[in-house]
Amino acid sequence: MGHQHEMAAIIYKPNVLGFKGPRRMTVLLPPMDQHGQRKDFDFDSLVERYKSKSTETVLELHNKTPVWNNDSQSFLLNFHGRVTQSSVKNFQMVHNSNEDHIIMQFGRVSDDVFTLDYRYPMCALQAFGVALSSFDNKLACE
Repeated sequence: MGHQHEMAAIIYKPNVLGFKGPRRMTVLLPPMDQHGQRKDFDFDSLVERYKSKSTETVLELHNKTPVWNNDSQSFLLNFHGRVTQSSVKNFQMVHNSNEDHIIMQFGRVSDDVFTLDYRYPMCALQAFGVALSSFDNKLACE
């Protein structure tokens, strides 16, 4: 029987503004080696490694902070035309080293239709799991 490996961990935190608005979200991924392969670790979970500040054994992404727009009275992110409807479920994931390099974005395009874009170092399974987590109202929405 093969080993089981964590693909990702997602941590939601209440928004820092203290009122209804975007939540803070951290996504933890296993790190990649120089050949683009996921490194396997058979010890602590991704969350345990994150809590112990073991940055070489976990890749940390966070949702890009939306900017408040006075005209629309809402928080905005630039999805470059890929997301067409505002929603509390819309988000973009970035790494601290480059806030402008979007690794994943997810957002509403119509009532029941969403779009999901991702790139290295995420794979489809990781991106889909992160996107699905945004539908749990207790975690992702105020």
